Amino acid sequence: MKSLLLKNSLRTLTLLLGLFILSFTHVSCSNDDDNNGSSMTVSGVYLENADSDVPDRLVDFARLGQLIRIEGEGFTGLKKVYINGYSCYFNPVFVSDKSFIVSVNKNTPTTDADEGVRNTIRLVKDSGDYTYQFSIRSSAPGISSISNTMAKAGEPIIVYGEGLEEVTKVVFPGNVEVTDGITQSDDGSYFMVTVPENVSDNGGSLFVECANGGAYSPAYFNYKKGIILDFDGKGQQGSWGTTASMITPDDLESASIGEGNTSQGNYCVLPAAKQLPVSAGKNRCSEVWTAGNGVDDWSEATLGIPYTTPIDSVGFQFDIYVPATLPWNETGFLKVCLINGLNGGEWASSDNKQCYNYVPWVVDGSAVPYSSSGWVTVTIPFSKFYYFAAQSNVSSLTFADVVALRDAASYYNFGFYFENSDFTLDKVTGSSADGTVEFPSKETSVRIYIDNWRIVPLGVPAYSDFPSTVAAE
Repeated sequence: MKSLLLKNSLRTLTLLLGLFILSFTHVSCSNDDDNNGSSMTVSGVYLENADSDVPDRLVDFARLGQLIRIEGEGFTGLKKVYINGYSCYFNPVFVSDKSFIVSVNKNTPTTDADEGVRNTIRLVKDSGDYTYQFSIRSSAPGISSISNTMAKAGEPIIVYGEGLEEVTKVVFPGNVEVTDGITQSDDGSYFMVTVPENVSDNGGSLFVECANGGAYSPAYFNYKKGIILDFDGKGQQGSWGTTASMITPDDLESASIGEGNTSQGNYCVLPAAKQLPVSAGKNRCSEVWTAGNGVDDWSEATLGIPYTTPIDSVGFQFDIYVPATLPWNETGFLKVCLINGLNGGEWASSDNKQCYNYVPWVVDGSAVPYSSSGWVTVTIPFSKFYYFAAQSNVSSLTFADVVALRDAASYYNFGFYFENSDFTLDKVTGSSADGTVEFPSKETSVRIYIDNWRIVPLGVPAYSDFPSTVAAE
């Protein structure tokens, strides 16, 4: 680390020293009095980045916060630099008649700049001014989540992130492009698009082009190879023992439900109709599982996910629907179990934490009714399952460790409980300071619809503004 920091510091120093010498040379070879009244022209804009393989790169756009060098003629006597109408700082020491350096202020407006000054650099000196057309972008855009990662063709999805302003193109897996019908928020926090036909079942990332550049989503969209149970023939459901708590194939439902994103064949409901109402303090009152031993196959060849994948780059997804007519609130949670080894009733016991508890109605420490108009996707990285999250070396764990844990179990069925026990906020937040905030259980008749259990990659492909060159180390 020290070696890398020293290397970067030397590269930065070398770059700045070179620019200073360049500017000094230009100044010494020109006469300020003779050139102060000369007209200005810009021949090129260069991105200054000491950490890049090309530290002085000719570019046709720049982002907020970046350092650029403007090359041309007539800059002697320069007084002001306005980028998108915003005054930006430049050091007069680095101004010569043919070149100067300016920083694109982070407060410079981009898509909200006045049309008359958007994507311009205006140079001002006593003898006049000059305007150069040049694209200014905000920080690089990013995609954080997708409302439904297995939506059907013709259904809408919402893509969430930042910097997603003026989206012009969305490319789905299978290289299927959409350029029409994209609606979006003014602040770039999300956009909506309809899923086209012929999206590849092999899945992958969405690629987005917008005013601030390009961005990839995690590589989990339509990743059907990772399905472990969809209640319609992919994967196998298991059931045993008493039917009081067990959801059997006979308990599945198939009526078309949901708006926008609708149900896909059979699905499971927790709790089942036969289990309602659920009393306060009742645990393991409803459960549904895969078949487990000899049937479940989480191999690299079957799921298409390398065992070497970092544990935070692979996870479990399922689709959920909770109708607004009966929102989920104040009581109950879904216990997602990696193996069939929990008795129910514990949040996560000290020696048996192969689970993750999903409680969407707890928001910022308070109970907030949860519902959805249609089916939405829940994503849980395996690094969030309590067994792995508690490991001091969690950052070095891989998908192989997840598979090994399941393979070593006596019964490696994967499944859900609906639990209706009391808990405190610290169980959700992990902060001991929240231990006094209680959520006592109550009788409930909530119905939580779930479908399409799948293991998915969570990695995001690298994107570069300059893909033709090798990325910086």
